[in-house]
Amino acid sequence: MELLQLPYDLTVCKVADIADIDLSREFYFIGRTDEEISLVCRTEDTPVNTTEREDGWRSFRICGVLDFSLIGILSRISGILADNGIGIFAVSTYNTDYILVKEENYDKAVRVLSEAGYKVEGAH
Repeated sequence: MELLQLPYDLTVCKVADIADIDLSREFYFIGRTDEEISLVCRTEDTPVNTTEREDGWRSFRICGVLDFSLIGILSRISGILADNGIGIFAVSTYNTDYILVKEENYDKAVRVLSEAGYKVEGAH
């Protein structure tokens, strides 16, 4: 399986109002529940009015469109990373999954995933 390294720093944050998010940006994920509005975005695109914020994330995208009948893809990747002491923040879209790791664990994540047989491509 192939993973693509995304070439930018990411921020995970919470915003008080969805109007604070610039929806014209190229890359972001919004999660809204009855408790919060969460946002994952490029660090430089982080809204000024965040209520909580954590910078320093990097990401991999699982390449290709994943059929909903496929089982265990994210579980295997997160298991490899967990076995090596690397925590994740995962985001799923209709097409695929994104795995975020903290910047200080990124090189190690690339190495252990490569050693486990994943083809990790892209810019670092």
